[in-house]
Amino acid sequence: MLIWLPVPLLAAVAALLALRACDARDDRAEWRRLLRCQPADDIPFEPAEILALPEPARRYFTFAIAPGTRLRTVAEIRMGGRFGMGTRFRPGYRAMRAEQVLATPHGFVWRMRNTGLPWLSGSDSGHWTRFRLFGLLPVARLGGTRDHARSAFGRHVAEAVLWCPAALLPRFGARWEATGTDTARITLGAEHLEQAVDITVDGDGRPLSVRFARWSNANPERAWRLQPFGALPDDFREVAGYRLPFRVDAGNQFGTPDYFPFFRAEVRTIRFPEPPGP
Repeated sequence: MLIWLPVPLLAAVAALLALRACDARDDRAEWRRLLRCQPADDIPFEPAEILALPEPARRYFTFAIAPGTRLRTVAEIRMGGRFGMGTRFRPGYRAMRAEQVLATPHGFVWRMRNTGLPWLSGSDSGHWTRFRLFGLLPVARLGGTRDHARSAFGRHVAEAVLWCPAALLPRFGARWEATGTDTARITLGAEHLEQAVDITVDGDGRPLSVRFARWSNANPERAWRLQPFGALPDDFREVAGYRLPFRVDAGNQFGTPDYFPFFRAEVRTIRFPEPPGP
């Protein structure tokens, strides 16, 4: 039995499918561009290059990068975990699967889908935030503004602290200062953007928390402003000469009674792809 759909409905579905295809093409193109940002040289990490840094920063790098490790600033990450789609009081956590390319300071792409209903999927980057229900119906299409780029860059730098520590070495333009006995501040810039992130470490240099003032409109007024954001890393494992967290909780209003860890990631794999060929 044939089911005939109204022409306007067919046209709408076709338009949504075409939009999804264009978004997927953008994801792939940006992913490929960022992979090409991997440094081509094989200069290894030497502890001598961090001797002039503040003591908490030296501890961080000593913990995060083994001597002789090839310096890589582009990582591909696969993760599971939970993503909160609600509020602090009703978090609405949904199981998620995601993959990410992180190329500091050039950008990132994070592609996610949750399991269960409502089925949400899409991607986030320095240029856009695009998510849809049931793989078709757009529920968020943001980006292309200075506010969005500034907010995304804050996330980008904070995640580099977790998963791309080599990108934060002074040789790549990072600036460090001590803000406490166990806390250092990293400031990184790219084009017209700049972000400072505070890292608190233990006696061995293991990151205990990552926090920063993020440009965000995640508030009842939906107004863009600086708000506390942060992450708690755990379950550190060795990957290609790096010690990286395989479990991370992160969210808005970090360090306040309103903290909501909407992002609860459990990393499956981290790899540092080879530089592109000549």
